[in-house]
Amino acid sequence: QVQLVESGGGLVQAGGSLRLSCAASGRTFSSYGMGWFRQAPGKEREFVAAISWSGSITYYADSVKGRFTISRDNAKNTVYLQMKSLKPEDTAVYYCAQSRTVVANRQRNDYDYWGQGTQVTVSS
Repeated sequence: QVQLVESGGGLVQAGGSLRLSCAASGRTFSSYGMGWFRQAPGKEREFVAAISWSGSITYYADSVKGRFTISRDNAKNTVYLQMKSLKPEDTAVYYCAQSRTVVANRQRNDYDYWGQGTQVTVSS
């Protein structure tokens, strides 16, 4: 059984920065790809970023490319999402997820385990 716990969400002004963390326990963390998704009110959960088990391969949604950076520290069983130049449209609940495999997956069905989510609110 895997448990994922997100932290670091909060309220930030447009143009500001925020870093989200996801701590994992249970299944061996370093053997699986990790991803971040987000869900705004009334919207479907959408892909944000993904990283392979080694951290050598990453993918980003077009809407966040150049502003967000995903990284991982396998020694700490933690994945991060550094968010810069935040916009009001980035407001959502952000979810951490662990992949079925070692690769950087981009589809919701590629993930076995999900965290409870952390709220990010960007004000203008």
